[in-house]
Amino acid sequence: MSRPTGRVLTLLELLQSGGTRTVAELADRLGVDGRTVRRYVDQLIVLDVPVESVRGRYGGYRIGPGYRLPPLMLGDDEALAVLLGLVAGRRTGLTAAERTAGETAAAKIRRVLPRHLARRVDAVLESVAFTDSPGEPDAPDTGILLAVADAVRNHRPISIRYTGRDGRRSERTLHAHGLVAHSGRWYVTGEDVQLGEARTFRLDRIEDARTLPGSFEPPPERTDPAERLLSGFATAEYRHEVTLRIQATVHQIRARLPASVALVEDDATEGWRRVEVRAERLDWLPPVLASLDRPFVIERPDELRDLVADFADRLASYAQHP
Repeated sequence: MSRPTGRVLTLLELLQSGGTRTVAELADRLGVDGRTVRRYVDQLIVLDVPVESVRGRYGGYRIGPGYRLPPLMLGDDEALAVLLGLVAGRRTGLTAAERTAGETAAAKIRRVLPRHLARRVDAVLESVAFTDSPGEPDAPDTGILLAVADAVRNHRPISIRYTGRDGRRSERTLHAHGLVAHSGRWYVTGEDVQLGEARTFRLDRIEDARTLPGSFEPPPERTDPAERLLSGFATAEYRHEVTLRIQATVHQIRARLPASVALVEDDATEGWRRVEVRAERLDWLPPVLASLDRPFVIERPDELRDLVADFADRLASYAQHP
């Protein structure tokens, strides 16, 4: 496909995404000048695509109402990427209505694929298995998800009505920095304006979200939203605070204690790492430490030392029986 033809098709995709596009915006997206944009528009009109010219300060081009998309044409890689994306999207905590929309969208794409390609895509979809179960996610409201995403993208303050895990309701003004989908739930990270602190909120606990006038300047060195979420999990208040020293690499430790569970820092002794874990229960830690198969020291709590000793005794007794 020649580059001018490719740019004409790109122009069609931009116009089909909705709204009025200025000549300057289209020129920037296509990497050409304004005169070339107008020439590409003329080519679309010759192809009977109803491109309308909009006059005025915010004028430009748009697709006329009622225009239907041409038949869908996807290559092997594109079709597989789209359909697998829809399948994966069902596992990220979408509402029931959105899951239905994903299924109907996948069915529509499947129907218009060429027969040979449809068979190959079906083979992948029927063969693939996921290692985790989606369970019953705590789904956010679609309108709230879109409102928060808009606030993140355009750096606009947003007012939310929020219910905490203790059942208390409050109204917050948030400078949202990012959205994170994690284990079937959606979260937004940002700065709570009233508190002046970095906070993380679950979207399914937001009852209402309303963007406010104005904008804010994001911090120059803000933490990655996903890292902020995981470190928040690792430092949250739990019943037990565990401190360990483990002679292992960070990669070896992370294989058993991910960032959502533990904080890992370099220790004063070369080759050792200081690990802090907060947990409601301790009984899961002895098997994890054993699976690391690396020297470790338990600094606290004493209860964990007893559990590790009991676990070691049980393993020894099992080994003695044929």
